[in-house]
Amino acid sequence: MAMLAEDICRKMKSDFRFFRFLDGGEKAIVGQYLECCEVAAGTVLWHEGDESNAAAFVAEGKIEVKKQTEFKDNHVIVGIYGEGSVVGELCLFLDEKRAVTATALTDAWLLKISAERFELLLEEHPVIGGKLLKGMFLAVSMRLRKSYERLAAIF
Repeated sequence: MAMLAEDICRKMKSDFRFFRFLDGGEKAIVGQYLECCEVAAGTVLWHEGDESNAAAFVAEGKIEVKKQTEFKDNHVIVGIYGEGSVVGELCLFLDEKRAVTATALTDAWLLKISAERFELLLEEHPVIGGKLLKGMFLAVSMRLRKSYERLAAIF
C-alpha cells in the first residue's frame, strides 16, 4: 500500500493542474514543499475558528466547505470542491483563524502545504513560487466566476 500511495503522490505532483505553468524540474522542486495525504470520507480538515496553518490542493475526492450562520448549529454550504480545486488558500496570506469548516465528503487525496512551507518556497525559489501562485490565482478566479454565474442565475 505504501508504494501505491507513493506512486499516487508522485503522479499528483507531476500532473496537477496548478502546476501547468511549471516545467518538470520546477514541479519536482514544488513537490518537495508539499505533503501528500489520503483522508477518509467524513474527516474534518479544519473547523471554523481553528488556527490557520495549511492549504490543500484537491487531487481526488470532494471537500465540503461550510460557514456557521447566526443561528446555533446551522450552517450554509459555501462550496463543494473536487479535483483541481484549492481549499484553505487564504491562510497562506493571512494569519487569521479559519473562516469556514472543511470536511471530506468522499475519500480524498490532498497535497497540503503549510503557510511556513509556502513562505519558504517563495523565499528559496521566488520565480517558481510565482508560477505556483499564478496557477492558484487562475483556479480561484475560475471559482469566483462560477460564483458570479450562480448568483446571476438566482436573480
